[in-house]
Amino acid sequence: MTDYYHKNFQTYYQKTFCVDPSSFLIPLIKRLSQKAKILDLGCGSGRDLLWLKNHGFEPVGFEQSPGLAELARKLSGCRVIKGNFEEFDFSFFSFDALIMIGSLVHVSHKDFPDIFERITLSLCKKGYVLITLKKGNGIKKSNDGRSFYLWQDNDLEQIFYKKNFKIIDFFIQSSIVSPDDTWLGYVLQKKAA
Repeated sequence: MTDYYHKNFQTYYQKTFCVDPSSFLIPLIKRLSQKAKILDLGCGSGRDLLWLKNHGFEPVGFEQSPGLAELARKLSGCRVIKGNFEEFDFSFFSFDALIMIGSLVHVSHKDFPDIFERITLSLCKKGYVLITLKKGNGIKKSNDGRSFYLWQDNDLEQIFYKKNFKIIDFFIQSSIVSPDDTWLGYVLQKKAA
């Protein structure tokens, strides 16, 4: 899957950077204080990093594709860490919020709970997570060879609950980039230990 983003980073950048992210970022940022530290996982083009920076937050990007990581740095002027979700040690961080806008769509249903838990080690106490995933059942294959894992709300609710998160906001949106896709969006808060 990563080959697609390594080879087609310029196309992906062009397709996504002009989308206005305010509709899916506002449910999170209205809960954060100014200067909150935010990790944008799978930051892609850097679009959301730039928006967050322009609204007074302190975002850091995380991206696996070297090409996208470089473009995101240039567009946003923010720090972008190059790494992958399966191997990176997130436990050294303490962010106020994490953003995963479509970042985990290629993660299998089986692997999702462990990867979600690994990533959220980077969250401070009572920190927030904004996550969006595609709605549906099973796996959807795209014409370019990518596999997208689809989710139902009740399945995700169970995972979040087991991982000690409460859902504080939920929304459903049609994709601007691919009108056939519907996204499930969640703002989660880490429960006190």
